[in-house]
Amino acid sequence: MLYRRILRVLLFVIMNASLASARDLALVSNKSNALGTITLPELIKVCKAENNHWPDGKPITFVMRAPSVPEMKIVLEKVYGMSENEVNGLIVTSNHGRPNHPAILVANSDEDLINKVASLPGAIGVVDVYSINSSVAVVKIAGKLPLEPGYLLHGN
Repeated sequence: MLYRRILRVLLFVIMNASLASARDLALVSNKSNALGTITLPELIKVCKAENNHWPDGKPITFVMRAPSVPEMKIVLEKVYGMSENEVNGLIVTSNHGRPNHPAILVANSDEDLINKVASLPGAIGVVDVYSINSSVAVVKIAGKLPLEPGYLLHGN
């Protein structure tokens, strides 16, 4: 009887821990960007620094948390299709020769990410949905907003 109780508690803890690590992320943009929606192929090009300017000519900066942060696992899998080490290498090579306007910035926290996106015209970033504030605009991915069924960066 005691073993069953311990097993139930252990299963409960494991299930809640896995749910807690699966966060819903959102793509946010600097408010001066005219970006309301983006397709998955366009997002991949931006994240991999294959597209350097928006149609209006503003330089693009993609702001993300470190690839090693557990919340970024979904971005590494669904957007980059790369390992953590490969993304770290991509960040270095993409920013080479661009000291004044890097292609990819790594933020230390969600708050730092929001502040960087809000202060850089042309910037977009991926952040926990519960960190969004009025200083940035939410961008639809493939016509869907965060928390809608089928949204690309849904944590589960």
